[in-house]
Amino acid sequence: RSLQGERIMLRIRWHARAGQGAVTGSKGLAKVFFTDGKEVQAFAFYGSAKRGASMTAYNRVSDDPITNHEKAMKPDYVFVIDEDLIVSEDITFSTKDETQYILSTRKTPEEIIEAQPKLKGKQVHTIDCIKIARETIGRPIPNVPMLGAFMKLSNEFSKEQFKDVMEKKVLHMFPQNIIDGNLKAIDRAYEEVV
Repeated sequence: RSLQGERIMLRIRWHARAGQGAVTGSKGLAKVFFTDGKEVQAFAFYGSAKRGASMTAYNRVSDDPITNHEKAMKPDYVFVIDEDLIVSEDITFSTKDETQYILSTRKTPEEIIEAQPKLKGKQVHTIDCIKIARETIGRPIPNVPMLGAFMKLSNEFSKEQFKDVMEKKVLHMFPQNIIDGNLKAIDRAYEEVV
């Protein structure tokens, strides 16, 4: 987290393609933190509004009111839920030395750093969110596994606390099989992120 004067704020930037659930994921994450009494922001920026076009989504979380509404930030975490974007875009722009990267890929962190040298010396974590989503909810929507991986790495919430809030505040409008699948996806993310 970054210190701004007396204020501590968590900043997250998502890289995805339109239709992959980054906006839904950022809003879901905001709900989780809001339930915990935090001030939150969740918003997106689309380069082209077509499904499949690359886009970014953002979260800010703070104990204090958030007055900055710009997309410019030096994120604490960068989430990449489309593997192609790791090399086709500069996911390291406007970051800091301690930024952590959580990347949805079948590859190891070492293989990713070899493919994208800009990640050398960075804190890189990998997890196959697409595979987990297919195997747990039956669709390649990687946002919930990404959030599960983030909770494991950040220790913002315990796994059970996070699953409880997700079930009651974020997933409650879905059929039970989808809720159960997403909760399994969170379990898998905790186990499989490296």
